Amino acid sequence: MDIQAPKGTKDILPENIYKWQYVENLFRKLCSVYGCREIRTPMFEHTELFKRGVGETTDVVQKEMYTFEDKGGRSITLKPEGTAPAVRAFIENGLFNEVQPTKLYYFTPCFRYEKMQKGRFREHHQFGVEVCGSVEASIDAEVISLVMRVYKELGIEGVQLRINSMGCPSCRKKYNGALKEFLGNKYEELCETCKSRFEKNPLRILDCKVNSCKGIVSGAPIISDYICEECSTHFESLKNYLGVMDIHFDVDPLIVRGLDYYTKTVFEVLDKNGLALCGGGRYDNLIKQIGGPDVPAMGFGMGIERLLMALEENNIEIPSEKYMELYVGSMNEASKCEAIKIVNSLREKGIKCECDHMDKSVKAQMKYANKIEAYYTIILGEDEIKTRIAKIKRMSDRQQFEIKLDNLQEIINIVKA
Repeated sequence: MDIQAPKGTKDILPENIYKWQYVENLFRKLCSVYGCREIRTPMFEHTELFKRGVGETTDVVQKEMYTFEDKGGRSITLKPEGTAPAVRAFIENGLFNEVQPTKLYYFTPCFRYEKMQKGRFREHHQFGVEVCGSVEASIDAEVISLVMRVYKELGIEGVQLRINSMGCPSCRKKYNGALKEFLGNKYEELCETCKSRFEKNPLRILDCKVNSCKGIVSGAPIISDYICEECSTHFESLKNYLGVMDIHFDVDPLIVRGLDYYTKTVFEVLDKNGLALCGGGRYDNLIKQIGGPDVPAMGFGMGIERLLMALEENNIEIPSEKYMELYVGSMNEASKCEAIKIVNSLREKGIKCECDHMDKSVKAQMKYANKIEAYYTIILGEDEIKTRIAKIKRMSDRQQFEIKLDNLQEIINIVKA
């Protein structure tokens, strides 16, 4: 049997990589404008980080993590999300000692063993931002504004921003009591996973993907009715700041992010078809929870695969770079040496150029030049080597210009014109 890529993974081929580079460059540009700095964390972490950070009762920890024991007997997990590793790095490297807030962004592969469906892979790639050090709702609004700028810059229309507040641990305690009271008479109807969540973390039952559980919780009390005055004030401030920035939003009291570390603000962005493109929120206790100081934080994760899918569904074409500016062909060994010399010198000047490495005929070389979309071509033979004069052809209209082979700047000026 032929070896193939594992199920749930996907090769990103050269013909499509420009799309990824385009959106990544846009992310970097926007993050620079917002004062965010890039961070890169390991592909795997100690499993305990995700158990303590993401939460032992979440689907991610219970069902989806790629966890294994290394040769030293340590439990290691391929990272299923980007926030906990970024926070671990924030703590371990003492970034909390710097001037706050600390604004970080990252690109990372994430690994989750889950059912394959539209826009969901077992290895997906995530763009994320984490801002540590401020409890203010203005930071929440700023982070959300960065998210919305991405879609605006890319021209994706019809996206919906939905926000909610999950309150603080005190709010959560009251709400959990009300939720358990509601679910108590329906306990036997819950799936086995939700039965285990009933005592430890009933809030997670609201996030269950099993249809029978979805039906049970449809009439459950909503958390916004149980948040305290401080959390309510924070949420009102967030709505005010979003209004100041002219960012439209809908309050959705049923939003419950699937990770345990969220407090107060949570949000999701959906496309016009209801597919989740991005999600995030505030996690004021996570840094302390995994061994750091008591520092509040806010962030989001955006799936790059889903973003590219949204671009395609909105018929938005990402501009691609032309592959080659110049192809230098040759007719014999002497002219091949000259072609290699010229190409090497031009590359040092930043010109994208290519020459023959397959001993092709001149006709085949020209076909190749067309295939790689070279702007210009030069063909070298005995006469060109002897006279040091050649013709450079513009492929779009076949117009030719005479050039001196020893005058590289002349070639550069034509190619860059």
